[in-house]
Amino acid sequence: MSALTLHTATLSSAGGRADNQDVCAWRDGCWVLADGLGGHAGGAVAARIAVDHMLAALTGAPLPTDAALTQAITGAHQAIQEQQARDPRLERMRTTLVVLCSDGERALWAHVGDSRLYHFRGGRLHFQTADHSVPQVLARAGEIRADEIRFHEDRNRLLRTLGNADAVRPTVLESPLALARGDAFLLCTDGFWEYVTEPEMEVTLAKSADPDTWLHALAVRLLARAEPGNDNYTATAVFVT
Repeated sequence: MSALTLHTATLSSAGGRADNQDVCAWRDGCWVLADGLGGHAGGAVAARIAVDHMLAALTGAPLPTDAALTQAITGAHQAIQEQQARDPRLERMRTTLVVLCSDGERALWAHVGDSRLYHFRGGRLHFQTADHSVPQVLARAGEIRADEIRFHEDRNRLLRTLGNADAVRPTVLESPLALARGDAFLLCTDGFWEYVTEPEMEVTLAKSADPDTWLHALAVRLLARAEPGNDNYTATAVFVT
């Protein structure tokens, strides 16, 4: 089998807001996306600290273990807390985080909050992260359907974020996934996935030859539905070829 190649595309927009508090970046087999929480002073600062820390901690090294990935996220959390201590104006800043790491043969990922990672194999949704949010808990308990999370009245009530006073508790994939040709990953903030359903992700993926085309098709659907004043939206797509 010939070596696999990973192709990346990203998009990020303020949407209907004055400022964009989302941050995403990728380098050397590490893709990171963070959503600085709206309504908290310094959300964009928290998101930038988280992304920069993760890239510094994880790039240029072999595929991390789940323990090393957890340690990197803990370090990002502590870096945000240290900035909060230095500048009281930022004491309420928080951010979500989702990260994907790959050595070209295997992949590992983790998340905190409601920024999501979707993994597609054979054109179908193979895995998606579960939000750390009140509606996700309700869905697990069978009180609401999973598709009702999107517009639930408590959707913005997050149970885990970076920047809280408590220790951070990321959900980390326990063992790396062996990549296959045709695999696709989508990392996105809630401002993106709330307007695009999982079946639509599959349909547009089947019609897209590259990650740029896929993100554009998804953004068209998002913009057709977005209400005035819609949230920032950010996404990163990775194709394995």
